[in-house]
Amino acid sequence: MSTIKACIFDLDGVIVDTAVYHYKAWKRLADELGINFTEHDNERLKGVSRVRSLEIILELGHVTKTPEEQQELATRKNDWYVEMINRMTPAEILPGAKEFLETCRAAGIKTALGSASKNSSTILNKIGLSHLFDTIVDGNHVSKAKPDPEVFLKGAEALGVIPAECVVFEDAIAGVEAAIIGGMKVVGIGLPEVLGEANIVISGLDKMSLEILREL
Repeated sequence: MSTIKACIFDLDGVIVDTAVYHYKAWKRLADELGINFTEHDNERLKGVSRVRSLEIILELGHVTKTPEEQQELATRKNDWYVEMINRMTPAEILPGAKEFLETCRAAGIKTALGSASKNSSTILNKIGLSHLFDTIVDGNHVSKAKPDPEVFLKGAEALGVIPAECVVFEDAIAGVEAAIIGGMKVVGIGLPEVLGEANIVISGLDKMSLEILREL
């Protein structure tokens, strides 16, 4: 008998892919600062806070800014990013995500979003998936970044379940580690050679089913 009562989903790379918008916004900022910033450089920014992302870009260009200037630059980047995600549509939902969320809810399994993004509510509203989550825990509710399990533990608490009854869906190494540290099972979305610590790794939620969930 499966003891799984809840599924907690990361947003970026699992439900939607907003990485392209982050890259475009950082690239625009780097261009303005005269810093060469490539998609390869962008890999270093995945799962990293906005402040640290800016520091990495400034380091790449050997550019020094005061804390006040850094704050202004980070805000400017975020404004551009928000402008782009406000134009998102349901067409940007990753394959299988909506269907699997609906399957979970029909089976009585609770659902939560566990994301570092401070814009997750905006994104879910734009893509029309807000109604499929019982609770949303994001960057507005947590102070510790993954691999700290805070975001997932708060999700479990909000759903009224214990960590052992939760399965986390994550596309980042730090997120997989956070789920394990939090005492939860975890499904990696991506490449097995990258997310090998997860209980199983699949290419996307279109490959997920209740049968697989219950076998975890």
